[in-house]
Amino acid sequence: MAAIPSFTGNANPYGGGDPYADYRTAEFPFTQYANLAARELGAGVIAANDEFFAQRENLLVSEAPHFDPEDFGHKGKVMDGWETRRRRGVSADQPWPTAEDHDWALVRLGAPGVIRGIVVDTAHFRGNMPQAVSVEGTHWEGALAPTPEELLGGDVKWTTLVPRTPVGGHAANGFEVNVEQRFTHLRVNQHPDGGIARLRVHGEVLPDPQWLAALGSFDVVALENGGAVQDASNRFYSPPTNTINPGRSRKMDDGWETARRRDNGNDWIRYRLVAESEIRAVEIDTAYLKGNSAGWAALSVKTGEEGEWQEFLPRTRLQPDTNHRFVLDTPAVGTHVRIDIFPDGGFSRLRLYGSLTETGAAALAARHQELGG
Repeated sequence: MAAIPSFTGNANPYGGGDPYADYRTAEFPFTQYANLAARELGAGVIAANDEFFAQRENLLVSEAPHFDPEDFGHKGKVMDGWETRRRRGVSADQPWPTAEDHDWALVRLGAPGVIRGIVVDTAHFRGNMPQAVSVEGTHWEGALAPTPEELLGGDVKWTTLVPRTPVGGHAANGFEVNVEQRFTHLRVNQHPDGGIARLRVHGEVLPDPQWLAALGSFDVVALENGGAVQDASNRFYSPPTNTINPGRSRKMDDGWETARRRDNGNDWIRYRLVAESEIRAVEIDTAYLKGNSAGWAALSVKTGEEGEWQEFLPRTRLQPDTNHRFVLDTPAVGTHVRIDIFPDGGFSRLRLYGSLTETGAAALAARHQELGG
C-alpha cells in the first residue's frame, strides 16, 4: 500500500446546515479505474459479524451517504452505512476491548480483478467511526460461489491490501494498493468497532478466459468482460465508464453526457478492449438522452497503444432515446476503440459484439495465470 493523503482524528459534531460542508476528501489517483465493488456489477456484502445500528448492505450503495439529523429509530440514530455496536471488555477490571478485537464484513466483488485503490468513506460518522481499518483480499478458485463459512475457513489465504491504519471521521479515506494479483473477495475490518458509510474498490477487471471462450461471441468492451475507459474529452455531467456498465440505462445520468461545446470541435471516449478482438456488430444506445443526445457518431479501431486509428463506422446520424444497431460488412480487429460524437451531448451505452482473436485469447490467458487466476 502506498501512502497518499489521509485523514485522522474525529470530525466536529454536526452543527446544522449542509452536513457535507466540513466533509474531508482528496483527489485519489486510482479513481480513474472502475469500482469493482459496484452493485451494478453484482457485488454484495455477504456477511458481517455485527450490524446492530446500520446494515452492512449500505456499504455498496452507489449514491452518496444521506444524513437526517432528526431520524432516530428503536436502536438509536439511523445511519446510512454499516455500523456495529460498541465493543466492551471482559470484566469491570478490563472494560476495554483488546487490541485484537474488531468487526468485519465479507464483500464479494462484482467483477474479479486487480485492485488499484480502496476508499473507506466515513461520511457522517463523526465520533462513531472506527479508530482504524484494514482490508484483506482473496482469490476463490472454482465455479461455485463460496459461502461465508467457506471464506472464513482456515485454509483460505488472505492477502493484506490495506494494513491496519487510522482513519478520520466524516472523510473519504483513500488507500493506494500495489498488489499484482487477481481478487474475488475482500474482508473489511474496523478496529475495534464503529461505522463506515461506503466502500469503493477501484481496479481493473480481469475476466475468466475459460468463461469468455465458452461464450464465444460477447461484448468485448463491456466492463464486466474486462473492457475499460482509458480517457474521454469531457466528464462534466456523468462519467464515461457508464457507457460500458451492465444492462440498459435507467435514467439520463446513467449514461455519458458532456458540457455544451461552443467551438467546432467534438467529444470522444477512448476504450481498451478486454484483449485483441474481432468486432462484428455494434450498438450505440442514446436511451433517456432526448434533447441532449449526440447528433452523430463514428467509431475507429487500432492495435496497441502506438497503432494507427482506422475508421470502421463512418459518421452516422443518431436519434434521441434510441438503440442503434449496426452489422459490420467487414470485421474490425484491434485492441482499442474510439468513439467520436458530433458535436457534443452523449449516449448511454456502447456494445461491441465479437470474439477474441487467437493472439488476444493467448494474451488474456497468460495474464490471468500470471495474476493467480
